[in-house]
Amino acid sequence: MRISPSTKRLIIGITSSLVAVLLLAFAVFQWKRQQLLEYALKEVKAKVERKYPVILTLGPARFVGFKTVAIQGMSLVPRATPTDTLLTAKRLQASLSVRSLFAGRPVFSGLEIMTARLTARKTATSDNFGFLAKKQPVSTVPRDTTKGTNYGLLLNRALEAGFDNVPGEADFKNFYVSYVSPHHTALLRLPELLIKDGDISGRLTATIDSVSNELGISGHIEPSDYALTARVFGVGGSVQLPYVPRRFGALVSFDTVQVRLDSKDFDNDDTGGRLTVRGSLAARGFSLYHPKLASNEIEVKRGSLDFVATLGRGTIALEKGSQITVNKLVLYPEISVRMKPSRAVSIRVTSAETQANDFFSSLPTGIFDEVRGTTGTGTLTYHLNTSLDMAQVDSLKFDSGLQGNNFHLISFGEEDLNKLNAAFQYTAYNDKGDSLRTFAVGPPNPDFVPYNDVSPYLIHAITTAEDPRFFSHRGFMEQAFVKSAIQNIKERRFARGGSTISMQLVKNVFLSRQKTVGRKAEEALIVWLLENAHLASKQRMFEVYLNIIEWGPSKYRWPSGKRGVYGVKDAALFYYGKRPDELSLPESLYLASIIPKPKYARYSFDAYGDLRRSTRYFFRLIADIMATRGLITGNDRENLPYSLHLGGPARQYMAFAARPDTTRATVQADSSQFEPLNLIDLLNTGVTPDAGVNTNVPDAEPAKAPK
Repeated sequence: MRISPSTKRLIIGITSSLVAVLLLAFAVFQWKRQQLLEYALKEVKAKVERKYPVILTLGPARFVGFKTVAIQGMSLVPRATPTDTLLTAKRLQASLSVRSLFAGRPVFSGLEIMTARLTARKTATSDNFGFLAKKQPVSTVPRDTTKGTNYGLLLNRALEAGFDNVPGEADFKNFYVSYVSPHHTALLRLPELLIKDGDISGRLTATIDSVSNELGISGHIEPSDYALTARVFGVGGSVQLPYVPRRFGALVSFDTVQVRLDSKDFDNDDTGGRLTVRGSLAARGFSLYHPKLASNEIEVKRGSLDFVATLGRGTIALEKGSQITVNKLVLYPEISVRMKPSRAVSIRVTSAETQANDFFSSLPTGIFDEVRGTTGTGTLTYHLNTSLDMAQVDSLKFDSGLQGNNFHLISFGEEDLNKLNAAFQYTAYNDKGDSLRTFAVGPPNPDFVPYNDVSPYLIHAITTAEDPRFFSHRGFMEQAFVKSAIQNIKERRFARGGSTISMQLVKNVFLSRQKTVGRKAEEALIVWLLENAHLASKQRMFEVYLNIIEWGPSKYRWPSGKRGVYGVKDAALFYYGKRPDELSLPESLYLASIIPKPKYARYSFDAYGDLRRSTRYFFRLIADIMATRGLITGNDRENLPYSLHLGGPARQYMAFAARPDTTRATVQADSSQFEPLNLIDLLNTGVTPDAGVNTNVPDAEPAKAPK
């Protein structure tokens, strides 16, 4: 079909007109869109400045695609500190729904921030970021300030500030965050951090208080539900926690940590608010070092805490439903801490019934090293129930125990706990950890003294003073531990020990002399195994104890060349020039009195060679208990002398006081209060033993040797 020239001209005219109309419409659209964009950004600026006391400045904005908007520069400055810029960005880019723009409700998504810097500063009196936390409405209900800080309110504000300011979608490139305060500095460098559909991924380098880590981050966040799952892991090595070394003198590191926050519930009650949070914290390759905890790093391959925590005014609690997992060991903790009106803590922990082999293999490395590799049959269950109110220290409660169900030892770990039943080599160390002397404990050693060749006076004096129920208990006496702990807390020092003879024996034979929490825990476990598996008889344990304990100055050298006073034979010869079976009652009482602190034995006498008041006090106290229990006769007690003849080389080491101790008065003591353990660990240190569990009567300082 042939089109006439007039028809062609008509079609071309219509097409040209349509194109012109479309071009005009597009130009109007572009102009209007840009106008609406500028209006939308003004609304964003106004909204931000209404919500927060800040000045938001946005650079020129334009569309660089159909829906993509680019903003050249941005800054956020607190009104209170107009010269202190909090946030700057070189370029921002986001997607803008055109439909929402023309509808007057602009919706931005897919935010990209390039080359941004967040600079947070804090001084002793102000900061440039505190406005980000939502201010709660002032309550008209009077609050009791004596109950302390409301930790729930503080954490709730922090969570809301964090979640409410997380964008739905964002891509941060070259983002720098710095924080400076009088006590801390931090610098975070994020090459890229991506948030898309709630998924989080990125890398960052963090330098906090001179501790640097390169980290990887992945996870998911739902800001509206206050839900978060985040995995933080080291890139090229483990992650070391900052702040902890500086604040607590400890080193804490991990390979991977996963944090999960499931929910939060804030109850704004008349106490100012109570927050309940639920979630979990899990770690792999966890390591902790502190010299007071253990001599080596404490390491856990896999550990987790599923928590139900409540925080309120002056209180923090880990509620029922929480669970701790250490490798294959599962514990159920309930912990409550109150800060005011007085500090108080309550701890209840029970473990799931655990197969014996799983129990031993789950113990952290760095502690329990001597029992690592132990195997057995049956199951083990642990429990702990303790509470303390610092306003009523005497109310301290402590109940701890490990229970076995059909438990039987099959093999030992690093240390052969069965060695007590045969001759073995023992090395004595000083307080610095230096070895002083190694000798055999058993018949191969001519200085070894069998149990039956020791004076009964000495056996009874030692057990009465150190561990009255040694031959009947299973290694522990919780009542004694509690009374010792009460006194230590009141005096804010280690004034009295709570160790049974079983514990002292394990400490000396199997463990180092380092005073750490880890060593004490391992000591308790070994004692439990020793006593409950019946690895050695009580008589054999006491026999070994008598032959290894320190009884005098380590610098003394015997004619044979051996060094120090170790074992009952050395003690009898050093002080009296006698055999152990020849010791009298007063001689035995004196030897028992110096066991807790043998280095102070030299301060036991006055200038005339008489016993000083503290040691006489001990003589009367222990003799009374021995007589009451029928261990000595009433005649022995009535005729007890308070003088000693030192017939051995010990006399030359004594620091006789410059003046005689003429004080003969004594305080009537309730012996039942001293019945537990270590009745004399204050003796010969310049302090008279207390007449009750928790009070002391000051005495003169140890006298110096006369010139």
